[in-house]
Amino acid sequence: MFGANRLTARPPHDILAMRKAGLVVARALQLVQESCVEGTATLALDRLAEDMIRSEGAIPSFPGVPGYRHTLCVSVNNEVVHGIPGSKRVVPGDLVSVDCGASVDGWHGDAAVSFIVGGEEAARPEDLALIEATRGALWAGIAAFSVGGRLHDIGAAVEDHLEQVQQSLPGGPYTFGIVDGYEGHAIGREMHLSPGVPNFRVRSRGPAIPAGATVAIEPMVTLGTDQTRELEDGWTVVTLDGTRAAHIEHTVAATPTGPFVLTALDGGAAELSRLGLSCGATPHE
Repeated sequence: MFGANRLTARPPHDILAMRKAGLVVARALQLVQESCVEGTATLALDRLAEDMIRSEGAIPSFPGVPGYRHTLCVSVNNEVVHGIPGSKRVVPGDLVSVDCGASVDGWHGDAAVSFIVGGEEAARPEDLALIEATRGALWAGIAAFSVGGRLHDIGAAVEDHLEQVQQSLPGGPYTFGIVDGYEGHAIGREMHLSPGVPNFRVRSRGPAIPAGATVAIEPMVTLGTDQTRELEDGWTVVTLDGTRAAHIEHTVAATPTGPFVLTALDGGAAELSRLGLSCGATPHE
């Protein structure tokens, strides 16, 4: 009971094992985003990701979730998370969020990206602002995941960032909603572990962050309210007011020298440097 509110301190060799899974996820998401062009069916993206993951000797994580059988969740426009791949074909201007998990030797990585089909030239300005705000909120949360800090500092940093940028982003001011009822999670030998990682400020600061802790940080942000509903398929979550949503996620390890982003190809070095922070290092990196 008490352990559910603590973060596990993993030794360096476990972090390195998780890095292998994280890199597979990073490459799969890169391939999916590059392949998501006009007319592509979301099920075709799912099959592409599965083939790529298995070709690297990894196993898709999501079919391990009871009742789910796909490699990806692909959510389009007002779909927030858990969109089921199918016959839907994307068109230029669609806002697509893709969530992917994979395991290597029993260790999991989990990440998500949001992007516009057709690139910036096909995008609505407000969708670009939403994606930028969500990406910035994720990295603010990652920066707060530091040894000696507290887990719920992540959600406070996410919320603070969104409040700061809603006036300054082009085309604003905006009112960003942080989706209620969904959060990040600890991760390791299982994809979803306790404790959860809220995306907004809560009363307590949460458990202490030890060196070797690993979590998935995943802000889900809308252009409207924080309210959602689940469709009859039992999975797809959509915004209640019909506004668009973005979902961006990384798996991160806390190291004595800073956060190390296990699902970023560069370990998070570029983004953390932009924030004036050092990137941690896994063994042999």
